[in-house]
Amino acid sequence: MKGRVLVAGIGNIFLGDDGFGVEVASRLALRSLPQGVRVADFGIRGVHLAYELLEGYDALVLVDAVAMREPPGTVEVIEPARESARPGEDLDDRAPVVDAHGMSPDVVLALLARLGGAVERIYVVGCQPASLSEGIGLSPPVAAAVEGATELCVQLVADIVQPAEKGTNR
Repeated sequence: MKGRVLVAGIGNIFLGDDGFGVEVASRLALRSLPQGVRVADFGIRGVHLAYELLEGYDALVLVDAVAMREPPGTVEVIEPARESARPGEDLDDRAPVVDAHGMSPDVVLALLARLGGAVERIYVVGCQPASLSEGIGLSPPVAAAVEGATELCVQLVADIVQPAEKGTNR
């Protein structure tokens, strides 16, 4: 796949490990990435992320703290299941209420759909937080995971933009 890819760091830096995505995005911004890849720190500005996606991206990589019931600092690539409406049901009826300063990825994607946009492929590079308590700074296990997550994002973006000859289906 050749196309536009948005890597979006999301989270609240004032809630400890919730700042994981923001930290990874800041490190990715210093890296050389393939043409067509944009890295941005969206923090808690979910509405801005939804509107950015309306600009036309083929893939979205969200980087965020994600509760996965794993040891703190565990990093995983998650491919969210696409929700579809049941017959006679409108997905908009189930869309969560929009809060411009605290939108989770599912709310951002629901807003994007309501605005008439779509993204073909979505990945979440998630890290199990140790603490989401008020305070600035990542916990030691999450801070230790940032560099590996940055490398994982670089590889994921490369696979999205230029799939392996053997037909990597990422």
